[in-house]
Amino acid sequence: MARGRIQNRMEKRAEHEAYERRQAEDEEEREDEEEEDEDESEEEDEAPEEGAGDEGEPGDDEEAPPPPKKKKKPVKEKEPKRAKPRKKGQPSRMKLVWKVFNNSNQPVASYEFRQRADAEEHAARLTTDKKSTHFVQAVKEAIEEKKEA
Repeated sequence: MARGRIQNRMEKRAEHEAYERRQAEDEEEREDEEEEDEDESEEEDEAPEEGAGDEGEPGDDEEAPPPPKKKKKPVKEKEPKRAKPRKKGQPSRMKLVWKVFNNSNQPVASYEFRQRADAEEHAARLTTDKKSTHFVQAVKEAIEEKKEA
């Protein structure tokens, strides 16, 4: 027996979206902190070099530090998918043919793809002559390539 309140999927979804939003905000805060730390360390490194020879200029003290720039994450390029090798038992090329089948799904005749009308005519003739159902169906067959040795 369920104790307490049963939550439906809409409530669960809302909770999950809120969780994702919190995670995204936390990541942004961490990135901002890291960028600020990096900017501060860069400014500290640059400050002694600039101030060593130019101590007498009054304009250096009043310059505001540039606003921190957000670094964009580098876009990872997807590697092109490799062609999967064919299995040894799988034929390399296929062709489509029309086959006439009887009621017990046994092929009776086979016709090239362009000869569909002939196949349907043959199925109709067999249906009327033998008084049993015959039908035409497209079937893929392997093309047998002749290897010259």
